[in-house]
Amino acid sequence: MRIPWMPNRAPVPVRPRRRAVPRLLLVAAAAVCAFLPPGAAPGAGGPPGVVSARPLTALDEAFGAYADRVRDPGHWTGGDGTYSVPTPAGELWVFSDTFLGTVRPDGSRSPVAGAGGTTPFVHNSFVLWPSSGAPRTVTGRDRSGRPGSLVSPPAAGEWYWARAGIPDGRGVAVVYARYARTGTGPLDLAWRGSVVARFGEGRLSRPESVTPLPSSAGISWGAWLAREGDRTYVYGTEAAPSGGSHLHLARVDGRGLRGPWRYRAADGSWSREESRAARLTGPGGAALRVSDELSVVRHGAWYALVTQRADVPFSAELRLAWARSPGGPFTAPRTVYTAPEAGPGGSYRNPNVLAYNPHEHPELEHGTDELVVSYNVNSLAPQDVIDRASVYRPRFLRIRTAR
Repeated sequence: MRIPWMPNRAPVPVRPRRRAVPRLLLVAAAAVCAFLPPGAAPGAGGPPGVVSARPLTALDEAFGAYADRVRDPGHWTGGDGTYSVPTPAGELWVFSDTFLGTVRPDGSRSPVAGAGGTTPFVHNSFVLWPSSGAPRTVTGRDRSGRPGSLVSPPAAGEWYWARAGIPDGRGVAVVYARYARTGTGPLDLAWRGSVVARFGEGRLSRPESVTPLPSSAGISWGAWLAREGDRTYVYGTEAAPSGGSHLHLARVDGRGLRGPWRYRAADGSWSREESRAARLTGPGGAALRVSDELSVVRHGAWYALVTQRADVPFSAELRLAWARSPGGPFTAPRTVYTAPEAGPGGSYRNPNVLAYNPHEHPELEHGTDELVVSYNVNSLAPQDVIDRASVYRPRFLRIRTAR
């Protein structure tokens, strides 16, 4: 689920393991607000059980300090998406809709440029957090030399939102989904196709190449990427008529995404035809309903699917399901955490504030019994993210499991 920026007004964004990462990004704060679902204890022979799910406030505070303290017109002050990729230069955070500029002393920001203010806004960006030294924001440039999106479609009225990324040699490959507006309402938009952009080492502000991905079956690929050996699994989402998305799986042999694709069919075989890509299933063979963005990460003998509850509009519930293989079948998704920021009873006391699109960050984890997860926070009211810049930033939590 995403809410796009509206043109000509204050925008509303709704929307390999084990490398050295910054120490600050690995420090967990004191445990608060654990949410454990009934029956979450480990079961003999079954998937891991959730022991605790607690805010990882050290990461929240690191991004908050970075956003608030730097005074630079091209500086990140908030974004959504929040995928991550470990690179030789440090942890690369991949964002979609992004506010740049500065945060005022009272915690607000100027309205966006073009809507009576001075805040730059782009549809995709990076924040590179090196293992030593200060983090930095990476954007592209428009024709006037001002900050622009890293990847922009040639057609007016279209934009790219970032999907998952993956190391590619000493560079990085990131999937981007192209969207276009279909009307004047905040949700009047449609996915038009996807590409993979490759960025070279030390040259993150401009992709070396942008390659179209399969896009003929109504599946937006790149919701998650997982490499196992010399094979990459590519998860894609298909909008479900009743809300949420259905999940699909492809695989690509080789280290990149530009080789031949195979699609997991309903009979478990791998087809060359994208039209045969089947919906992944849960208990009883029913198609899963998931959020548009998610993650599927291997933890020992099990694969953890992290998603948002999809059968309730604007749900703040983060859910976890398990499978023995990348393609499932998955156990029934169960709520493991409810975002405390969202809704009228949330920490902002604002019915317009919502949480969405969780992702796991396996390179920040220690062992197979924990998950480090981010989710995005936003507001359906455009002015909220102008008046209070801290609303529109990722939040993090640590989930511990046991067998």
